[in-house]
Amino acid sequence: MHAALGDPGRLAIVDALVLGEASPSELQRLLDMPSNLLAHHVGVLERAGVVGRHRSEGDRRRSYLRLTPGSLEALRPKAVREAVRIVFVCTENSARSQLAAAIWAGTAPVRATSAGTHPAQAVHPGAVAAAARHRLPLTPATPRHVNDVLRTDDVVITVCDAAHEELGAGPERLHWSIPDPARHGDDAAFDRAVAELTDRIGRLAPVIRPIDPSTS
Repeated sequence: MHAALGDPGRLAIVDALVLGEASPSELQRLLDMPSNLLAHHVGVLERAGVVGRHRSEGDRRRSYLRLTPGSLEALRPKAVREAVRIVFVCTENSARSQLAAAIWAGTAPVRATSAGTHPAQAVHPGAVAAAARHRLPLTPATPRHVNDVLRTDDVVITVCDAAHEELGAGPERLHWSIPDPARHGDDAAFDRAVAELTDRIGRLAPVIRPIDPSTS
């Protein structure tokens, strides 16, 4: 593993994946790295067990890279950005994004809300039940469209591959590939989503700083 990390290019890839996932093409643009060199470095990191690859739930032709859970457990980002508000986005704004905002509410001083690219009629009952099991402050409200929620100074975190692919990458956006618990519909699927979101938010929240209103 130390050998795999002993190259500036591979360290840059790891740094880019500390907070979220990215497709190879997104990493190539972000790091301004030729595709053949990126493929070489990613291959080294995959063989060392540092980086994993999974297929998108949205566009099945696309894959995402992420740090392998537990491979770099001590790795933590430094304060990376300031934010007025965090907006979690999934397709229907009925489960993952709602749960993420509820988890965030008890974790960080920066405000959070949620939205969807194609809002459902209501919050999924499985998400409401999961929030109750985990004592999360989720108050079911009518899902909202991103166009009615997003402001220019928001930090956007997509928690759904399809929503990320529809909105696109950006400097104030992060992406987390959280499997859709509604596809299975059972308690275990929603509990897994809560666990994954809790872990990711626990890593991100300490390095997001609220913007001082007097300086904005």
